Amino acid sequence: MHLSSRLLTLCGCCLLAVTPQFVNAQAAKPAKPAVGSAVPPAEIYGKLLSGIEDEFVSAAEAMPADKYDFAPPTTYGEFKGVRTFAEEVKHVIEANEYYLHDPSTPLKDNRAAIDKLKTKEEIVAALKATFAEAHKMVDGITPQNAFAMTESGTRAGMASMGIAHMLDHYGQMVEYLRMNGIVPPASRKGM
Repeated sequence: MHLSSRLLTLCGCCLLAVTPQFVNAQAAKPAKPAVGSAVPPAEIYGKLLSGIEDEFVSAAEAMPADKYDFAPPTTYGEFKGVRTFAEEVKHVIEANEYYLHDPSTPLKDNRAAIDKLKTKEEIVAALKATFAEAHKMVDGITPQNAFAMTESGTRAGMASMGIAHMLDHYGQMVEYLRMNGIVPPASRKGM
């Protein structure tokens, strides 16, 4: 057999081996809903929350424990009185508990407990716990209750504010990571 025949045979075998995986991967994607069809609000908010959760938690985990007290020095510009990296994460923990709590239960003031979080491990664990609660809240949003007023506002409004709030602070955390020479995990995915 000539080299070109062997190469052609090898390429053909590789193509046959890969084709089923490619077809299965394409078939595994859920169908896009038809235009005009209703999508449950819990599904929409759940996807948004999962997206920011992945980015936010991975950023919190990417910062080394010894850099959790980092705040930009004034040599970078006007950074007087800004939060440290740990304070950014703890602020979002508190905000998540406010915006993304079960509106049928009374809001708790957990500020003292959040202030007691000192280590990276404690802070990240508390952050993950707030996302678990947030998912319970958004999973409970229905077409019937999405815009009904609660003590805290509407479920849809609170979920929107909670997600938007996290995006703002995620952007700040990205800057803190980059000032410390760390490429944020979400940015690494595109590399």
